[in-house]
Amino acid sequence: MTASSPPIPTRADCLALDAEDSLRRFRDRFALPEGVIYLDGNSLGPLPKSVPERVNRMLVEEWGGHLITGWLKDGWMDLPLTLGDRLAELVGADPGEIAVVDTTSVNLFKMLSAALAMRPDRKVILSTTDNFPTDLYMAQGLGALLDKGHELRMVAPDDLSAALDETVAVLMLTEVDFKTGRVHDMARLTAAAHEVGTLTLWDLAHSAGAIPVDLNRSSADFAVGCSYKYLNAGPGGPAWLFVASRHQVAAHQPLTGWLGHAEPFAFDLDYRPADGIRRHVCSSPGVIGLVAFEAALDIMLEADMAAMRGKSIALQELFITLVESQCGDFGLQLASPRKASATVPYLRGGQVSFAHPKGYGIVQALIRRGVIGDFRDPNILRFGFTPLYVDFVDVFDAVEHLKAVLNHGEHLDPRYADRASVT
Repeated sequence: MTASSPPIPTRADCLALDAEDSLRRFRDRFALPEGVIYLDGNSLGPLPKSVPERVNRMLVEEWGGHLITGWLKDGWMDLPLTLGDRLAELVGADPGEIAVVDTTSVNLFKMLSAALAMRPDRKVILSTTDNFPTDLYMAQGLGALLDKGHELRMVAPDDLSAALDETVAVLMLTEVDFKTGRVHDMARLTAAAHEVGTLTLWDLAHSAGAIPVDLNRSSADFAVGCSYKYLNAGPGGPAWLFVASRHQVAAHQPLTGWLGHAEPFAFDLDYRPADGIRRHVCSSPGVIGLVAFEAALDIMLEADMAAMRGKSIALQELFITLVESQCGDFGLQLASPRKASATVPYLRGGQVSFAHPKGYGIVQALIRRGVIGDFRDPNILRFGFTPLYVDFVDVFDAVEHLKAVLNHGEHLDPRYADRASVT
């Protein structure tokens, strides 16, 4: 540390920041195990304490008491749309533009199919070499199924603008990179795509609940997202899809299930799509998962997104400062963008990633100490900074554990030579 460098924050400094934190009241709304520092909400959010009560009420009072009449009496049938309208407030969409259905991968398949059909003379799906693999797999699978000569073209993130031309049907991107947390500028890239007649499909799995999202102000065409990361809806919680209202007449999805029919209970033998976003619903809603999401979303809509983003950045900056000052001699290299912003362009999302050749062992040793992050091949340690339940003192203590792991060589334990099936 040079004479001009700012002092390294102490634990007392972190406790003082926590005492002034307007969001700290939300921490007690989550079930967090005693002694655990949870820095993996970018992969799976913790359990909101309101979820078990809401799910139990659905099981006992609604399903148990109302039986099949719950589809109307308790609003089960409309949950994909009513919940979608509530989620719209968080991601800058209008009522009637979001449906909470299926999984992220299935929704991406549906939205990509709809978009390609709207650009029948174009054959290129443009994405990046660092996109989340399942998105790429779904695009490859759809192209093979359609068998019309579609090409998935992958370029480096910095080459996207140059790769956009009149051959590209769809620009398919994950807004926040799952490994590094790097954020694509949605508004700028969407505008560049529209200039050449290309539609956009955004995966917001690492965006919604982590950074401000404004789909309509960005003029996005289609989007998909999940609920179990920053939105805390539980393992495998329901996913969601967005179709801009201007496309809802033209956009047709391939999975023409009965609840996407104009009159599901007419039981026609031929399919007629429903109007609006309802046509993108396919099967009967998974009500248990939807009501869990409903309870979790209550918390997210109560909190102020600007305050959440500001605290998330402050937590991340503290973590980077402490890691580099306390653990800098052990070969950890910052893999995330160094800069973050509360306004567009965001540069870095809700996570900080470091690279290290023994990254898997470091993460496992930290987990044994009660500090939970995760690992992504080939060498990325990921840590999520979710402001509703992570405190500044958690960050300080987590880095103290990291320093101890490295000092004592705990990450070199032979048990970490073989990676588990989930990292």
